[in-house]
Amino acid sequence: MKREPKQLLLVDDDPSLLRVVEHQLRQAGYEVATAENLAQARERFVEKNYDAVVCDLALPDGSGIDFLKFVRQQSLDVIFIIITAYGTIDNALEACRQGADDYLAKPFGREQLLFTLEKALRTRQLEFENIQLRSELLKDYDFSTIIARSQPMQDVLKMVARVVETEATVLILGESGTGKELIARAIHYNSSRKNGPLVVVNCPSIPDNLLESELFGHVKGAFTGATRDRRGKFEQANGGTIFLDEIGDLKPELQAKLLRVLQERVIERVGGDRPIEVDVRILAATNRDLEKLVHDGVFREDLYYRLSVFPIRIPPLRERKEDIPHLAQFFLQKFGGGKRMRITPEAMDALMAYDWPGNVRELENVMERATILADDGVIRPEVLPAHVIHGHKNPPSASGDGDDAVHSLAEIEKEAIMNALNKCHGNQTAAAKMLGIPRHVLIYRMKKLGIS
Repeated sequence: MKREPKQLLLVDDDPSLLRVVEHQLRQAGYEVATAENLAQARERFVEKNYDAVVCDLALPDGSGIDFLKFVRQQSLDVIFIIITAYGTIDNALEACRQGADDYLAKPFGREQLLFTLEKALRTRQLEFENIQLRSELLKDYDFSTIIARSQPMQDVLKMVARVVETEATVLILGESGTGKELIARAIHYNSSRKNGPLVVVNCPSIPDNLLESELFGHVKGAFTGATRDRRGKFEQANGGTIFLDEIGDLKPELQAKLLRVLQERVIERVGGDRPIEVDVRILAATNRDLEKLVHDGVFREDLYYRLSVFPIRIPPLRERKEDIPHLAQFFLQKFGGGKRMRITPEAMDALMAYDWPGNVRELENVMERATILADDGVIRPEVLPAHVIHGHKNPPSASGDGDDAVHSLAEIEKEAIMNALNKCHGNQTAAAKMLGIPRHVLIYRMKKLGIS
């Protein structure tokens, strides 16, 4: 389908209307062919590719619906507008049910004609772009595009391949930064629900007092500030998939409500008393040990068993070091801005020797930093962070108080935030998007880490 449709076929048995409308359309930039009956219309249509058809409902040798069916047998992309007399609007509505994009009731003016056409063309173009976007998403999350050269990750993809076509609830386990959301997206976009929505909920990023409303929605007047009814994430995901990230942080009172959704696929909005059925597949992820949380009484045992119908564990990067060279090259291409870049053997040795406590996300941050510092496109050890070059599991603590693990993780986070802010020229909204976190979480972490 062309991005700027120009070719139009106009069909009507009224010669005066045909002349007037043809003139109006040509003035608006369309190339117009005309036909006065069904037979002529069919001949014109097979002779040329048209972007749109404007056709009268009543023709001397048939009807506009007959021509509509003929056109739809040839193409689903052609815009089809029905012209109808005032007394036959019900027939025009039937034509829309048969596949017409819209209708015009006689008499109509030039502005109404062009508005109806342009609206239909815009809608079709958005549908076309949406299909393209979905195709790109399917390509992005095709299993073959996931970097998994190591045997542990190959085993993960085999598990994913077995579960995608089922409706089973999947619990994705793994440390922070291992790529749990990437696997969740691969499951959705390779499943029978791929044409439905994928709604991602990062549980810790939503304040506790708002999380129930975010998940299940609310009715007008349910609490201060609830000025209208609002659909929650589960309703937004209807017909598709909801991904509950960091499910281990969910509060006990919400765990009970989530259990009901898993059991019955029914939700209730905050302040409402009407059960609402939802057709969703549930994927969940956590970096916490849920079995220990169950043992400690922090996480419901029945919810744990409902979530872990099909558990998938993503191994940390230190357990799949064969993937490091391929991931590093991928991130070089991603952040290199089209420049040809390479990694020296010494720099690669440093990457391979490091244990990557921040996993793939940390490697991504390190490679982005390196591409900024490597003016000549060559990644040498000196453009890598000191703790990576020296093979420390974590960056050394500046305080010297022996609490290296805590301080080093903070340093990693601080460096990642500073890199994002520098790359986005201080724009917090853009930096938060780059880091994959909400803006208010970024601001909170900046205050916590002393970043002005």
